[in-house]
Amino acid sequence: MASETALSGKYTAYPEYKDSLVSGLGLIPSHWEVMQLKRTISGCVNGIWGSEPKEDGSDTIVLRVADFDRPRLNIKEEGYTFRRIGENEKATRKLKRGDLLLEKSGGGEKTLVGQVVLFDKNFEAVTSNFVAKMTPIKGFNSRFLNYVFNRFYSDNINYCSIKQNTGIQNLDSAAYLAEKFGFPLELEQEQITNFLDHETAKIDALIDKQQQLITLLKEKRQAVISHAVTKGLNPNAPMRDSGAEWLGEVPAHWADSEIRYITRQMGGGTPSKERPDYWNGDIPWVSPKDMKIDYIDDAQDKITAQAVQESSTKLIPVGSVLIVVRGMILVHSVPVALTKSEVTINQDMKALIPINGIDGEFLLFFMKGLRDFILDLVEESAHGTKCLRSEAFERMKIATPAFEEQIEIVTQLKEKVGIVDSLIGKANSGIELLNERRTALISAAVTGKIDVRTWQASVTSNKEKEVVA
Repeated sequence: MASETALSGKYTAYPEYKDSLVSGLGLIPSHWEVMQLKRTISGCVNGIWGSEPKEDGSDTIVLRVADFDRPRLNIKEEGYTFRRIGENEKATRKLKRGDLLLEKSGGGEKTLVGQVVLFDKNFEAVTSNFVAKMTPIKGFNSRFLNYVFNRFYSDNINYCSIKQNTGIQNLDSAAYLAEKFGFPLELEQEQITNFLDHETAKIDALIDKQQQLITLLKEKRQAVISHAVTKGLNPNAPMRDSGAEWLGEVPAHWADSEIRYITRQMGGGTPSKERPDYWNGDIPWVSPKDMKIDYIDDAQDKITAQAVQESSTKLIPVGSVLIVVRGMILVHSVPVALTKSEVTINQDMKALIPINGIDGEFLLFFMKGLRDFILDLVEESAHGTKCLRSEAFERMKIATPAFEEQIEIVTQLKEKVGIVDSLIGKANSGIELLNERRTALISAAVTGKIDVRTWQASVTSNKEKEVVA
């Protein structure tokens, strides 16, 4: 790895190495011992889900994969699930501080199963049935092992031990724990861990700063869009009361209207999954999972022309605004996107086709600008599903400028938003580089590529204190 090469220039190597005879590990310090991972722990105990909680103070925290703080390699601070667990079931599964939690089932399209995190809490808990407990044996530092498992995970070494069943990844823990690695004695493990704790904390602080910057930039982006589509670009334009409390004053020359008068709406549908001739075609079939960008011309799933002809989903014209109207994604946002090519949509979405002198791109920004108000129109159905109240949405009072002014607003918005998006992109790139450095530093330290036995934490300067704070 190029990052490890850069690290080797900053830190010294061990004086003597030997061949580990382990594929992917290579040379290790000559005094380290090669052994299987299973020799470092007392066992791998599967968790339990239990039964519905009694909510009488006797329930037990059951830690799930969702409770993993993956970047920090430990457990999140809140949001735990309580379940009813019998004392006999709890006996062998009860966690203690220093245990390691192994994700045995789960993963995703871009994420492998097999993440390990450290249980560094003092409360009583067990793991869910998708998570196993591993207790380090005497002579092995749990924090060091946590970093070792992270190296295995970041290098995809767990891939060979994964089995795919019904769309869920399952980790063969026996095969995984049979993998070999090089280990120093416990005192050296602790020194390496202290070094990594200190250095990764500094990296994490820098990542937090970048994430805070991204949050502020996204807020600025939203404010710029909201102001432009409700107040216009001319700060000296005469204003009038819109008659809607949430909208406030609008330019006096803008026309009053409602969503139903400026758009034609189309729903979507799902072609039969039992018809292979309906799927894997070349027509994008957009669902909420695709709604992560502002402009849509493709989708993860595609259907055939025959599906369009024979099912409830129809072609949506170019220049339409797609909006998610059903699903848990509506908890925090109401995703919208403009179509750049003909697509189809599923039943959890609607297409707003601009009419009566409304530009599609202006409508896109308009919907983004009204995000917070539209969120207020989301309610929970009897089945627990989040839904946008269609009638209230369609009758939502709005004010729109003439077509020429819409185009002017879009032009200036794209320029301003583009600048903000560029800054967000740079901040994300910075986070990616910091994460790469973090991964490379952990790998280099736990594989003995760098010697930190004499390392001592430097006195933190005032500038570094500000960064960490």
